[in-house]
Amino acid sequence: MSRDVELRSGVPLVHRLVVVGLGLIGGSFAKGLRERGLCGEVVGFDLDPRSRELAVELGVVDRCANNLAEACEGADVIQLAVPILAMERLLAELAMLDLGDAVLTDVGSAKGNVVRCAGEVFGRMPQRFVPGHPIAGSEQSGVTAAKSTLFRRHKVILTPLQDTDPAALSLVDSLWRALEADVEHMEVRHHDEVLAATSHLPHLLAFGLVDSLAKRNENLEIFRYAAGGFRDFTRIAGSDPVMWHDIFLANREAVLHTLDDFRADLDALRAAVEEGGGHTLLGVFTRAKAAREHFSKILARRAYVDVMHSNDLIFLANPGGSLNGQLRVPGDKSISHRSIMLGSLAEGTTEVEGFLEGEDALATIQAFRDMGVVIEGPSQGRVTVHGVGLHGLKPPPGPIYLGNSGTSMRLLSGLLAAQPFDSTLTGDASLTKRPMNRVAKPLREMGAVIETADEGRPPLTIRGGQKLSGMHYEMPMASAQVKSCLLLAGLYAAEKTSVTEPAPTRDHTERMLQGFGYPVQVEGSTAAVESGHTLRATHIEVPADISSSAFFMVAASIAPGSDITLEHVGVNPTRTGVIDILRLMGANIELTNQREVGGEPVADIRVRAARLKGVDIPEDLVPLAIDEFPVLFVAAACAEGRTTLRGAEELRVKESDRIQVMADGLQTLGVKATPTPDGIIIEGGGTIGGGEVWAHGDHRIAMSFSVAALRSSAPIRIHDCANVATSFPNFLSLAEKVGMRVGVESSS
Repeated sequence: MSRDVELRSGVPLVHRLVVVGLGLIGGSFAKGLRERGLCGEVVGFDLDPRSRELAVELGVVDRCANNLAEACEGADVIQLAVPILAMERLLAELAMLDLGDAVLTDVGSAKGNVVRCAGEVFGRMPQRFVPGHPIAGSEQSGVTAAKSTLFRRHKVILTPLQDTDPAALSLVDSLWRALEADVEHMEVRHHDEVLAATSHLPHLLAFGLVDSLAKRNENLEIFRYAAGGFRDFTRIAGSDPVMWHDIFLANREAVLHTLDDFRADLDALRAAVEEGGGHTLLGVFTRAKAAREHFSKILARRAYVDVMHSNDLIFLANPGGSLNGQLRVPGDKSISHRSIMLGSLAEGTTEVEGFLEGEDALATIQAFRDMGVVIEGPSQGRVTVHGVGLHGLKPPPGPIYLGNSGTSMRLLSGLLAAQPFDSTLTGDASLTKRPMNRVAKPLREMGAVIETADEGRPPLTIRGGQKLSGMHYEMPMASAQVKSCLLLAGLYAAEKTSVTEPAPTRDHTERMLQGFGYPVQVEGSTAAVESGHTLRATHIEVPADISSSAFFMVAASIAPGSDITLEHVGVNPTRTGVIDILRLMGANIELTNQREVGGEPVADIRVRAARLKGVDIPEDLVPLAIDEFPVLFVAAACAEGRTTLRGAEELRVKESDRIQVMADGLQTLGVKATPTPDGIIIEGGGTIGGGEVWAHGDHRIAMSFSVAALRSSAPIRIHDCANVATSFPNFLSLAEKVGMRVGVESSS
């Protein structure tokens, strides 16, 4: 029987659990497992007789022993929940007892001292000792505060050693998971370093600040006029002084290391204030604000998540409806990415308007902040980038995390290939499955040193200090990301770097380089750059994203009675394949108010409902609509007759295998859709039913099936929709505004 089955069925995991120390943590551990029926007997021991009495009266334990030896007799698991400096004496007493095969575990917030002490008193670290640390607590204390649900959705870190008994580790892991804790395993040293930085240092600073201010003559005035920020920061100075005294002594080595690092940063801040270094202060403050928001989102699982292990965000798309009105979709994602990259490498300050505040583009901002670039915003689409020049990037403090953004990873590979420092690019579970050899291979030919995981997948480790040589590259397949990657590497390469593409792809990089004053030679299907020039800061107005607009173009085309206008949409000729394909199918699309903004053509797009017909999609249009095909498949399902797509094998290596995932979903809805190695055949014109479909964490799949409900006969429930935030964070609100009937059903 598996451990999961045991937990679900309530079968006891241990015959006798002993908890030594009946305070909040030990009492909650005992009470939670006892209530769930996962222990045959729960025995408690505490030096305080009243705590022992209360533990029995309150149902925290089945019985209490009067001494440690009596408590541990016949134990299967012994939980040590005493103050951290009391652990040494307790372990010494346990070492004198015959514990049989009992598993030992503890709850201390520093692990190095526990491991050292256990090794000393037992002669070696017992193999069946699993050190642990639940990160949970309450303003209350003692056995009367024990809660069986205290650890629900809280972290518990286990720190097994190399020779820890795997069965003992599995058992302790299962006990914590039975209490609905989020269990992670970590090395002892790493745990102590992490906790020194995230918990111990903040407490030390809070205690120190309050003590420092309280000693001043004007202390009453200081505390009388303290605002909410002071109260928030110093709240933790109200913690138990004795407990924290013990923690700092137990983890002093890691605390001192973290404190030294912080002191150096504090000295730099002091110098900036003294010298009027506004740029330095702005950099610290913007990085701090952004980092707090960035990592809070990750930890809240709102973004950058492995959708197979995250909460399932479900869209419920109800049938029917029509679209009317005007709307402006968010800014173009491709241009938003590039505005940050080139603005960071420019001389001077670049102002960006219309920036897409989706998770992918935010990942690019965070990457450059990690490399020392001061970036203000985004705020209502406005971003200010204080460029550092082509050679001003600094080594990132650790791996650069890019979430779900393949664009960020591929383009950054080119920029980082010639930097003087090493860098590692990583991302979420989806991104780490996507191929990167298509950029790694030509970059290596230029002289870059790039290491990848199996089959050329992320993470990518890029070795610094390499001298790149220019080259001419004939691209085997059309890809704007590969082309852009090599052109960006070419900014640093000796001699000319040129790229020839087999079919036209989006040319935002070429246009934006020229907008920043960097010469780019474009002749036919070949683009080329040479090093030795400078990027000069500029003003960028990001047009609305045509890929995001595509969902509403298709929606208005297939929903009877629709008439919408999409405002200020980028209509770069390398991106308008979706318009060309829809027009071939008979769509009623009109471009008005055509103009040029910042080197990019822009127009308002009016779309009215039309009777669509199936077509053979011309292969020369495939690269110009590669991101829009999921929703074009929905248009094909509503069109009369057969639609055939060929030459689109790249769709199989996007955020998902978009050919297979769309085919599976359409078949579920009753549409005849036959995937082929490089495309799909869709028989349209029939009835579209309702049902359950899966987006597999792919934002474009989720939005495409939302559009399909306009012509469905029953509701469509779309699973795994959390990553819509990567490209189109306000999709649902705009969809509702113009008449679509889609919203979040629930988070299960």
